[in-house]
Amino acid sequence: MKNLNLYLADDDNDDRELFVEALSEIDIPTAVTQFDNGVDLMDDLFSAKPLPDAIYLDLNMPLMNGFECLTDIRNFQRFDAIKVIVYSTFHRDREVNQLQTDGANQYIQKPTSFEDLKIMLHKSLESMASTSTTEEGNTPFVILV
Repeated sequence: MKNLNLYLADDDNDDRELFVEALSEIDIPTAVTQFDNGVDLMDDLFSAKPLPDAIYLDLNMPLMNGFECLTDIRNFQRFDAIKVIVYSTFHRDREVNQLQTDGANQYIQKPTSFEDLKIMLHKSLESMASTSTTEEGNTPFVILV
């Protein structure tokens, strides 16, 4: 199985480190490129590099927030195959519903424990893998522990 190419955009360095550590402890091979803001993420997407399989996107970042990144990503057909998973501290139904309407594939509320983070990431990655062979509607939008 080839590594899933993941992008992680989050302005909190500690959260990025925990995220990458959690990924290293689950049984799905990944390669992660990290960004601390949405502007750098978008610059990379428009570069000549291969596109990621998925982007884990924090909502509250400086320079360009997750809503703005999601809108820009979904405005370009060349990014249609990229899964966008919003990853945020808060779960507000109105925001979550708007994210789904705007084209996010999943929503994960940042968990309070490392073990819960591993469980949520595993569920997220497994459901992404399964959408390549099943209907999109079978994938839960909000990933819970």
